[in-house]
Amino acid sequence: MKVQHWLSPLLLLPIACGGAPPPEPVEPEPVTYAPPEPPEPPPPPEPTEEEKAQQAAAEKLAKEFEVLDQEIAAEAERWTDELRAEATKLANANYINAATGIAQIMKGNHRTPGHADRDVYRHPKETLDFFGIKPNSVVLELSPGAGWYTELLAPFLAKKGKLAVTVGDATRPRTERGTLYAQRTDAFLKKSPELFGKVETILVDGKAPSLPQEGTLDFVLTFRSMHGWHNDKLMGAWLGEIHKALKKGGVLGVEQHRAKPDANPDESAKKGYLPEAFVIAQVEAAGFKLSKKSEVNANPKDTTDHPEGVWSLPPTLRSADPAEKEKYREIGESDRMTLRFVKQ
Repeated sequence: MKVQHWLSPLLLLPIACGGAPPPEPVEPEPVTYAPPEPPEPPPPPEPTEEEKAQQAAAEKLAKEFEVLDQEIAAEAERWTDELRAEATKLANANYINAATGIAQIMKGNHRTPGHADRDVYRHPKETLDFFGIKPNSVVLELSPGAGWYTELLAPFLAKKGKLAVTVGDATRPRTERGTLYAQRTDAFLKKSPELFGKVETILVDGKAPSLPQEGTLDFVLTFRSMHGWHNDKLMGAWLGEIHKALKKGGVLGVEQHRAKPDANPDESAKKGYLPEAFVIAQVEAAGFKLSKKSEVNANPKDTTDHPEGVWSLPPTLRSADPAEKEKYREIGESDRMTLRFVKQ
């Protein structure tokens, strides 16, 4: 006989009543919506021609500062103890006159590499002798730049005379072209205390020229600068300051790129040139008298009508075409007037 256990119905009861308990409710995942894509920004406007020119000028200036830094480093390395000893001898020498003294100094190894190559165009011995500079003269050189004439004048005047030079502010930002010129001159003067330690520097504002001297200078020299004065409408201001600074009978020596006689100075100055008669008239109107003039720096090959003005010629050679550069090398440096004025 089959026996049914009394617990069997109880064991089946949960199954019969519905089985396992219901699952825990699951919270639905929150619905997220991606933010809408922002609209594409409009393309930047095309730079204007003026903005393009400004950018190109800024890039060019930055490269020129790089070159300047390299040149300064190279010069610092070049100035050995032997060269400093030679410079000391030049500064302590007894010079008789410009003709012999400058000729001796021109042979010195202190000169910046490449400067002596320009003697054939610039004739420093003849030019300074023409102006009448003596070893005991008190001289102001305006805007000495890279020191082409300064490295000749400083040793010549070191023992018995006095040399001062005008300089710009070398602490200005390197985004300004004037800073490039100022730092070049500053580095030049600092590289050799033996030669330039006695040179007085006069800080000037190129937009508002002012000289501290009053009737104390024997000579003021300006080399290739007057076109800039005219472009900046400062010709009268500069000449007035020079007249004030010179002694009565003092000399203003001028070397300036020479335009054709019938050139409009307002236009020719933009190319670096001025007509000789115009320069003479401007200087004499400021209280000077033309003493004499020289053709020592004349160059009949210079037609003065170059695309980049005087800067097409050596030493700048502002041309991208190698063939053009060679043509301008054959012409040489510019045709220049050399004028000696006396303060009345």
